[in-house]
Amino acid sequence: MSIDERKIVAVSAPAHPLARLTAQEITAARALFEREGLIVESTRFPLLALEEPSKTEVLAFSPGDPVDRRVRAVLLDIATGRAHNVVASLTQASIQEVRELDPLVDGQPPILLEEFIAVDDIVKADEGWRHAMRRRGITDLDLVCPCPLSAGAFDIPGEEGRRLLRVLSFLQHRPSDHPWAHPIDGVVAYVDLISREVVELIDAALLPVPEEEGNFDDPDYVGPQRSTLKPIEISQPEGVSFEVDGDVVRWQNWAFRVGFEPREGLVLHQLTFRDGGRDRPVIYRASVAEMVVPYADPGPVRFWQNYFDAGEYLLGQQVNSLRLGCDCVGEIYYFDAVLADGDGHPRNVPQAICMHEEDVGVLWKHTDLFTQSEETRRQRRLVISFFVTVGNYDYGFYWYLYLDGKIELEVKSTGVLFTSAHAADGKWGTQVAPGLGAPLHQHLFNVRLDMMVDGLTNAVDELDLRRVPVGPDNPYGNAFAQTQTRLTSELEGSRVADPGVGRTWRVSNPEQLNRVGSPVAYVLRPQGLPTLLADDSSSIARRAAFATRHLWVTRYDPTQRYPAGDFVNQNPGGNGLPAWVTADRGIDGEDLVVWHTFGVTHVPRPEDWPVMPVDSCGFTLLPQGFFDRNPTLDVAPSSSPHCRGSGG
Repeated sequence: MSIDERKIVAVSAPAHPLARLTAQEITAARALFEREGLIVESTRFPLLALEEPSKTEVLAFSPGDPVDRRVRAVLLDIATGRAHNVVASLTQASIQEVRELDPLVDGQPPILLEEFIAVDDIVKADEGWRHAMRRRGITDLDLVCPCPLSAGAFDIPGEEGRRLLRVLSFLQHRPSDHPWAHPIDGVVAYVDLISREVVELIDAALLPVPEEEGNFDDPDYVGPQRSTLKPIEISQPEGVSFEVDGDVVRWQNWAFRVGFEPREGLVLHQLTFRDGGRDRPVIYRASVAEMVVPYADPGPVRFWQNYFDAGEYLLGQQVNSLRLGCDCVGEIYYFDAVLADGDGHPRNVPQAICMHEEDVGVLWKHTDLFTQSEETRRQRRLVISFFVTVGNYDYGFYWYLYLDGKIELEVKSTGVLFTSAHAADGKWGTQVAPGLGAPLHQHLFNVRLDMMVDGLTNAVDELDLRRVPVGPDNPYGNAFAQTQTRLTSELEGSRVADPGVGRTWRVSNPEQLNRVGSPVAYVLRPQGLPTLLADDSSSIARRAAFATRHLWVTRYDPTQRYPAGDFVNQNPGGNGLPAWVTADRGIDGEDLVVWHTFGVTHVPRPEDWPVMPVDSCGFTLLPQGFFDRNPTLDVAPSSSPHCRGSGG
């Protein structure tokens, strides 16, 4: 056997084209790249993921059919800065595509963990940065925490083609002291990761470093813990109501496949609802495809603060291992995640995805005046969630499936505010502690919903509630009606929410009618909070154009996966959704993808410090005529022995 042959690792054929990548497959991919001469000692893997087959291939698959297992990798040479996008077939043990990235056009690959770590040595070796610390009376550099952050793209002379991070710094009083309480403001270092040097230092102002600590995990800081909360125990004495077979989950009438990607994190595939003896498709693929966190401080030290937590940092790579009783409560089923590390080797994240059932109050209830019947049913939902930590913030992503066919996504933002020294006028932020500021910012998410409402022929209508003027048909002025406008092309499908008219968007299948003759449908109910607030001419508006609209509708294309484009880090912008919709393809009665932007605009409060209570945002998908009647009439009354009453 030759050396090259020994480098090929045999892999077992997956049971399904969308089965998650295994450790064995990641090892096989690395061996294949090495055999083909694509890896040298300085090669790193910012990304290695499953290259999903097209929807057509997956829907045509039957158990036992052969699967061409493909992967996509981004390979970065940290010695030269050259990067390549590679597609390979593990089944055929062959390379199918190699494209070198152009940093001026594509930007840079996602950021590696080792690059974050390297920044500490780079800035502390720079005499200009050390002098900036001495100007502020800081001499013990071991207590300084340089915080590396994505650089963005601002057409700054000399930055063309460089792989950069921008570095703000924080101080610790001792190793256990949380540095976010002590920002060393007024100074920022621009670091070239390939030449490993500070290429520019901005030392704009001498600002006092806030002294007060914010150690929320220190009993001396927190004070005595309250003892008045009595335990709440979640018990399912007969076990859970769901079944898991590999990646496939069945719960009540729902069925879906669990996926997990290094960029998007949790993915729900082939979501169906069993009705009338058949599994009716609702969504082919659902994921959080991007998120951006733009900050509002325009000053010389912070104007560039805009982070794409999926495209630049990779949400899935930041996933937490969840702990029973803390992150998830009740009868829990966990899925592990297998991801490739920066060297292209597999790493296992235990308990990365949490799944459990929750009682969520009354499902339906009526006490009838005429028949004297009294009926109540309890609502329940299946929760599939994961948590990530991206620097100072923590995000929980919770998909909810309900008994009545409703789908929700809730994103819970928590963690620690990104802090600054509080300026006297406080125009761009809030003073959250003495001398400590927190800039205004947004958390904007974009979810990709590859819709499949009872089939591949879907259409989208915009629904508004409108007053009807007083007239012959409305003499008392009490009338109002719902108007509907069919979105017929991709440019028309770029929409904003309007809470004032209760705007929703209905995704229907014109070829499938319910028993009253209407197309079966699901309605997207947005929260309708602000989209991107930066000026239209700004760099972040070009790079995160997806965040300027609440809704985009595109014709399905398997290559169109990410709303800001395939490569986001230091990309100049204009890619993704704004480029795709210029084709203005028809979307009336087609295979459609719905992209929904939602999020929160965070005006920090003192109550958000030193650790932030959860702030939630999300959306709802509600069946509208998808069923012929209430699909939960068969839910049995509750018979739990765990209820008890007290009081007068």
